[in-house]
Amino acid sequence: MSAVIVAGEAVGRAVPLVAGALGAGGIAVAALPSRVRMRAELRRRWRTWAIAAPVFLGALFLGAGGAFALAAVLGVIAVSEYVRLAALRPADHAVLVAAAVALPGVAWLAPGALDLRSAALLLLAAALPALLSGDSESGFSRASRSVFALLWIAVPLTGLVTLGDTAVAVGLAVALGDVGAWCGGTALGRRGTLARPLSPLSPNKTWAGVLGAAVAAGLALAAVGQFSVALWAAVLTGCVLGDLLESMVKREAGVKDAGSWLPGFGGLLDRIDSLLPALLLAMVVSTA
Repeated sequence: MSAVIVAGEAVGRAVPLVAGALGAGGIAVAALPSRVRMRAELRRRWRTWAIAAPVFLGALFLGAGGAFALAAVLGVIAVSEYVRLAALRPADHAVLVAAAVALPGVAWLAPGALDLRSAALLLLAAALPALLSGDSESGFSRASRSVFALLWIAVPLTGLVTLGDTAVAVGLAVALGDVGAWCGGTALGRRGTLARPLSPLSPNKTWAGVLGAAVAAGLALAAVGQFSVALWAAVLTGCVLGDLLESMVKREAGVKDAGSWLPGFGGLLDRIDSLLPALLLAMVVSTA
């Protein structure tokens, strides 16, 4: 069975759930009274979802080639936002962009080439700009931040190619898990044990949100026939730690959002922060 047919079946299972979630969400945000503080933001987020969901599913419907294109575009935008946050230089930016395109390309055309040799080349590539420029003042910091970007952005996005139909399930579960986290935190995170924040990095993220994410992600995986404890744990960990990881980066950079072009979210990294570790962990559990 071809990869396109398998991906098409996975997308076919996901479409009714996505359509239902968007429909219910659209009705809910349209009915919000004007006194609700987040009304405008929630409406902007819904409009972004209404565009992003078909793009995501449509790309994966096309199989490995579509997944490569999606991963490459997301990677180039995400590393560009990261370069600004990490105050890296144009040479570092060029290396990260090249890796963001090359890694999913290799995963598509020659998946067997992604091994320890690739990891060694990535390490050297990350350090190369600082080495060639003789940067003795910030070279180590630049190289370290570049390696982090490769591990945080470029490597996980190859999962969109290598995971096949599982990538559809992970993307859907992460998206609904984020919604579940917001709903859980809003409904249950006002007082009591569940209102305790997970980390000072993001005080609004509470254990109530974790509970909401756990329920929503599990239901999403079950709805598309991909539930397993290992995959559910990978998605939940991504939902929980992904936001905290990006918050850590943004706090050191002294900014609220990674960008300002994505309505309701800020930048692309603000939207895919949970997806990145979830894809990485899904690749780990899929090979265990």
